[in-house]
Amino acid sequence: MKTSCLALFAIFLTVTLDMAGIGLVLPVLPDLFGAAKSGATVGMAYGLFLSLYALMQFLCAPLLGGWSDRVGRKPVLTISLIGAALNYAVMACLPPLWVLFVARAIAGITGANMSVAQAYLADISTPEERAKRFGQMNACMGVGFILGPAAGGLLREASLMWPFALAAALTVINLLLCLFVLPESRVTEPTAEKLNPLAPLTSITAFRGIVALLLAGGLFAIIGEIGGSVWVLYVENRYNWQGLTVGVSLTLFGFFHALAQAFLVGPITRRLGERGALLVGVFADMACYVALGVVTKGAFIWVLIPLLSVGGIGPSILMAVISKQVSEDRQGQLQGVIASLQSLAAIIGPVLMLNIYFLSREVFPGLVWIIGAALYLLVLPIVLRRSIYK
Repeated sequence: MKTSCLALFAIFLTVTLDMAGIGLVLPVLPDLFGAAKSGATVGMAYGLFLSLYALMQFLCAPLLGGWSDRVGRKPVLTISLIGAALNYAVMACLPPLWVLFVARAIAGITGANMSVAQAYLADISTPEERAKRFGQMNACMGVGFILGPAAGGLLREASLMWPFALAAALTVINLLLCLFVLPESRVTEPTAEKLNPLAPLTSITAFRGIVALLLAGGLFAIIGEIGGSVWVLYVENRYNWQGLTVGVSLTLFGFFHALAQAFLVGPITRRLGERGALLVGVFADMACYVALGVVTKGAFIWVLIPLLSVGGIGPSILMAVISKQVSEDRQGQLQGVIASLQSLAAIIGPVLMLNIYFLSREVFPGLVWIIGAALYLLVLPIVLRRSIYK
């Protein structure tokens, strides 16, 4: 399907706002919970709050993905954006704690529109273009990761409500783009098939090679949660970095990650093929994780940040490989399954990796990174198989 630059912009903006919305919450959330707590400890409430978002995405992403196969991408994206805007507006009012949990659940449900955006890209891209465009989508996630925490921290100085108010306003703009710019990407046909959130997880296994590939995708996601969970704690405790230094490191990672996704995935895939490019990502990440686990000088970390971004190209290329295993009319369902597996990793990964880090911190603080590198040994037998590359 031929599509306009504005249509692609609308889809990429959706993804950017998803990540920026998560990032906007990060610097505000502790203060927000301190203002809203009523009896329960802030620490327990905070943990439940973070898990709730990923849990709702896990349950709802397959439903939205399958529904978009049935009724089209645009209606599902529209409803999801309306829900996201309402969620941010509610949170901007700084409501009681229980209302925050309800709003967070809504955010998780509407945040599953990522699966629909991925299906949209699969619809409008040829098989040869998919790796490049999935890389561009991940680049948008990187941009959101840069802008979200920075904007949230800056706006927090004025008021706790402003980060959420800004997110609501940007989502309304995105909704208008979706309504008036974004064309529908697929022609739908009536079907009597019943929709439920667990059906795709069972039916998708009928596709050749999909179980092993989805397992690899799940391992990628769990490995990726290590950095998101322990980075701040690790560099503060082991290298005595202060808040500004930690913030600069995250900003640089987001910057290099966006560059790698936007400008490296396409060229390296064309030159080395999907198999070669995927192996470059895996080995780059493995090397970085081992280095992070053993280096004792914080200055060396600045050298590793660009290489970590190269390692981040693996999931984008794997996404393109997986999408080729399924027929065009199942792309939405497939992307819903992938989004659910990523959400499941976001539920399990932080809890698992943080426990490993705290249990081993006094003896070997870098153990969690070594375990992450070792997990790639489970991925290698899957990505080395030539039969999965069509």
